[in-house]
Amino acid sequence: MTANANGFETATAHHAWDRRWSTTEGRAEWLEPEEDLRLLLPELRARGCRDALDLGCGVGRHALFLAEAGFAVEAIDGSPKGLTFAQAAAAERGLAVPFRAGLMTDLPVPSCAFDFVVAWNVIYHGASDVVERTIGEIFRVLRPGGLYLGTMLTKRNVNFGRGREVGRGTFVIDGDNDKGHPHFYCDAGELAALFAEFEVLSLKQVEHRRPGSWHWHLLAEKVSVA
Repeated sequence: MTANANGFETATAHHAWDRRWSTTEGRAEWLEPEEDLRLLLPELRARGCRDALDLGCGVGRHALFLAEAGFAVEAIDGSPKGLTFAQAAAAERGLAVPFRAGLMTDLPVPSCAFDFVVAWNVIYHGASDVVERTIGEIFRVLRPGGLYLGTMLTKRNVNFGRGREVGRGTFVIDGDNDKGHPHFYCDAGELAALFAEFEVLSLKQVEHRRPGSWHWHLLAEKVSVA
């Protein structure tokens, strides 16, 4: 459990996602891999990447895509229902993907284990301390020269500033099925500070499915130690 200075628990998103993954309707928008990952595949192969982690794998769409592309994939999520669905989908496709329960702030994997980590619409679900700890964990489990692909919420997002502020840049909209747990928003300078140990290779703002749902799309490299 992660709580802020006021005792408010800020790492609760996996509970909400567990409810979503329990229904066909809740899973419907999350079954196909993102285009950013599809487009990155040639670069991953050119770099000789083999070992990949799908962090916050949900129902497994990115883990399954990477496994079918020939990568050795591990997948971690805090939602039991998401993991159950993903395991069944992997078995149906004849893929050997270990899907494991775990939280993003304390990944149950050794250091320097992966060439690539993808965490799509995952790591901003919590207050700034949760985000910082998660980024530290991503840095830890990547090998030098490894790549990270993920998203953050921008302050251009229509929901920034709505609801209760439960931490720096972090808001909860009570009664909202999606935003009823903490979401962290940042501008470009704050994002750069969060990823200061990485080299940012690509950064863009993209509007997702719903109007005003602006996200940062980030590709970053764990800089090799000379």
